[in-house]
Parts: sequence; structure tokens; C-alpha cells
Amino acid sequence: MGIGRASSWQATEVPALGARPKGRLPLTERPAWQELGQHFQEVRDLELKHLFAADPDRARHLAAEACDIYLDYSKNRITEVTLRLLVKLARECGLPERIEAMFSGQRINVSESRPVLHVALRAPRGESIMVDGEDVVAPVHQVLDRLADFAERVRNGSWKGHTGQPVRNVVNIGIGGSDLGPRMAYEALRHYARPDLKVRFVSNIDGTDFVEATRDLDPAETLFVVCSKSWHTLETLTNAKTARDWALRGLGGDADAVAKHFVAVSTNAQGVAEFGIDTANMFPFWDWVGGRYSYDSAIGLSLMVAIGPDQFRQMLAGMHAMDEHFRSAPLDANLPVLMGLLAVWYNNFFGAESVAVLPYDQYLRRLPAYLQQLDMESNGKHVDLAGEPVGFQTGPIIWGEPGTNGQHAFYQLIHQGTRLIPCDFIGFCASLNRLGRHQDLLMANLLAQTEALAFGRSAEELRQAGIPEWQIPYRVCVGNRPSNTLLLERLTPASLGSLIALYEHRTFTQGAIWGIDSFDQWGVELGKILADKIIPELESDSEPELAHDSSTNTLIRRYRERRGPE
Repeated sequence: MGIGRASSWQATEVPALGARPKGRLPLTERPAWQELGQHFQEVRDLELKHLFAADPDRARHLAAEACDIYLDYSKNRITEVTLRLLVKLARECGLPERIEAMFSGQRINVSESRPVLHVALRAPRGESIMVDGEDVVAPVHQVLDRLADFAERVRNGSWKGHTGQPVRNVVNIGIGGSDLGPRMAYEALRHYARPDLKVRFVSNIDGTDFVEATRDLDPAETLFVVCSKSWHTLETLTNAKTARDWALRGLGGDADAVAKHFVAVSTNAQGVAEFGIDTANMFPFWDWVGGRYSYDSAIGLSLMVAIGPDQFRQMLAGMHAMDEHFRSAPLDANLPVLMGLLAVWYNNFFGAESVAVLPYDQYLRRLPAYLQQLDMESNGKHVDLAGEPVGFQTGPIIWGEPGTNGQHAFYQLIHQGTRLIPCDFIGFCASLNRLGRHQDLLMANLLAQTEALAFGRSAEELRQAGIPEWQIPYRVCVGNRPSNTLLLERLTPASLGSLIALYEHRTFTQGAIWGIDSFDQWGVELGKILADKIIPELESDSEPELAHDSSTNTLIRRYRERRGPE
């Protein structure tokens, strides 16, 4: 069982940077947590098939719907008592207060003393969210209007490249949230994108990424969108400089060409101008937007060019609808809250270490990768909001692939392996590409997998099916494997927005229960610092003096001896 020693955050308080909350109560000493621990001992061995047999209306009782998303959570190893205690825990941890603190612009990112206001990126025009006495919604719409104007000029051909040709290729250069978000959303909404416009993404500092993304492109028809808030991100600036060299080679070497083929999403006007980009074509976003929550900001410019401003705004409307649901719906009927609490139940009481996200729509093939960053960068924390060590498991490992491909790859482990892996199945009633029986077959597989995971196949059932006795042990599926099913009508910009906001707020819910800061990411800094030290050691013309551990020193020397020619 995954219950550990206490954490120390009093969740109903929102501590300032460096503060230690007074009267804090450790999470594992809260009454609801203690009750959940006792309850877990009572229900840990209950089987889903018996729960369904005891309540013929279980599927109706354990379902919720909002924003075009129907959530069936009946195939979870829970009872009504479990839900009641989980909701009680959420209240004891101050979840409603934390939600309101976020929406009202309080500095809930305590280690960076910042508000967390990705919800402001999709707030309707005319709404107001105040931060330090200033409304942040109005500037959001000013930037959105500039983005829309630029996107339309690219789409209608009035934006011309250096040689007078219109843009036919858009290459987004970023990394982390500046890549995973727009890339995921572009793939998800590709059905709505202009088919004559190629959109590519470059993120990896591995030169192969850039070479393959641009191999078949004409520099005269290519626009690069460089996304770096600080204009100091190593990978992004390295790829951007490579892109500039590539473009100038194909455009006669005229430095003035850069301004016609590059735009920036950044707040560093000096760095952007020194690069050669006209700062009139620099689009900002704000410190209160974390990278993994940013693709609905100017970071989504490449997506907006692809699908058009109207579709982009529909996506924002879907996000806002889920924001409002999260903020106002009762906890026991609140989709993000329910999913977050169930994740805590499996993570901390059953000791489940991972969650599989399984979209049954090929357009969502990048969703699991996007959710990896969203959840694991947010909740992969070992200290609480007061900076003190937590004594329990926090963020799980997120992974997955689209169905039905995953069924022929890793579902074996989920069905018959020794690990408990809760699953999220995501499906659509209508396909955007109706081809004969394809959608019915696809959804039949989704429904069959959730049924098989929940109820399995016993030895007796196998005997009745005529399976040879010697083979039965290998073919038994014990079942009792939990899953959520999220069923939507069809994949639209609005439904994608609602789905992404759902997972954003599920992540927030988990972090609120654990009392951690879900909005910083200091863990990524150490590797960057060490890389900055190693880079000149690798590139030095003379043998460098190395002061690393013996393994790193040996690897540096071996690399220098064997690296290929320039």
C-alpha cells in the first residue's frame, strides 16, 4: 500500500514565497486520509464483477458529463463510500479554496512567486482577472487579435517572403511546452488545417530533427516561428540559428530576408532584434503562463496559421467551458476533480506507479506525450509547498499510444502483468473520416478492452469455452483492472479544448491534494547547468582539464577521441 509518512502543507492556506504555514496538518494525518486508509483495507480485494452484480445501475450512478465529455468511471475499484471519503479529503485539503486562488490570480506558484493563469488565456473578451491591480484578460485579447491578423495574412497570401512568394510551409521551432503543445494540437486538429500548407515542428537539438523537417522545403516559401520566452533556450536558439543559415543560403545571403521568413514568440525584444526578426512580428506571453500550459497563447501561432483564427477561438471556448465547469461544479460531479481524486486513490493507496492514456483516435496520437509533460513536470515533486519533504508517492508515470496499435504492443502487460495500471480510454461517437466499418470496429475494440480489463476471463469460463486444461493457466485474465472511459461526440477544436483543460485541472487537483507546487519545474535546471559546463569541454581544441566524476570524465574523453568530422 502506498501510504507513507506525513507531508506538511496546510492546504487551505496559500503561503507566500518561502513562508511556512502556521497550524499545518500533515496530509497523512487528516481525518479523511485516515478513513481512506481504513476503507482501503476493507475494499482492496473487492472485485468489479461483484460490484456491478450488486448494483445493476452502477454505470448510471458512476458517470458524469460536461462540455461534450461523458465520463464513465464505473469500472473503478471504488464504492460510494470511497467517493464520499475522497471528496471529504479534497475539502480537507482546501481544493475549493485552491481552485479559487488560481482563478483569482493569487501567487500559487510559490517557489517563483507567480500567479498561475492559463485560464486567462481563454477567458472571453470583456471578462476581468486582476493581478497586482491590472486586468490581464484585455492584454490577452490584444495579443490574440495580433496573432489572428498575422495568421490571416499568411493564410490569404498577403504575407510574402523575401522573393515575393507566399508562405506554403510553416516550421515551429521550440522545445518542451513550446513544441509538445502546438505539435499535439496540430496533429489533433489536422482535419481542420489547410491541406496546402505544410506545418512542421523542430525541437530536438539533434541535427537530424532539423534536416528531416526541412529536407523537402523551399526557403522562399518557408516561415519559421521561433518560440522562446527568454530567447536563451539552448535547443531552440541553436535550431533557430541553423534555420537562419539554411534560409539565407537559399535566399542569396541577404540578411534582410530574415525579417520576411522568421517571427518570434518571446518577451526578449533585444534578442529578437539582434537575431534579425522585426520586433513588430514578436508576439509575447506572460510569466504567469507555464510552458506546458501555453499552447493556447502565442505559442500556438503555428496552429492558428494552420487551422485559422476562428477554429483556434473555438478551441479556446472549449477550454473556457471546462474552466467554468471546474470552478463551479460540485466536487462529486466535477470531471477534473473526479479524475484527479481517482488518480490519488490508485497512486497513494493501491501504490499504482503509472497511468496509461489510450486515445482511440489517430489524430490524438501525440496526446500521451503531451500529457507526460503536463502531469510529470507538474507533479514530479519531492517537497511540498512549504519546501519540506513529502513522505508519499506523488506524480505517476504517464504513457500510452493510440488504440488499436497499443493492443498489439503493451496491453498484454495491463491484462496479465503483475502491475496495476489504471487506464484512461478516450473515444468518439463519430469519426472525422468515415470509412466503411472502421469506426465501429475501432470503438468495439475500445469497449471490449474496458470490459475485458474490468471482468477478465476465469478458469471456469475458459473450461466452458472448451479450452484445454493444460492451457488454462496461461489464458486466465483475472480482471479487476480499473479504467475510465471518456466518450465524446466527435473531435472538434472545441472538444479538444475541453479535453485538454480537463487534464490540466485533473493535474491541478492531484497537486492540491498532495500539497505540492504543480507549476514550477526546477528539476530540469541541473542538467542544463552541467551541460553548459560540458559543452566547452567537448568543443575545446586542446585537451580540457576535467573535474567531473570518473565516469563522466571517461565518457567525455572517449567522445572527443571518436567523434565524427564536422
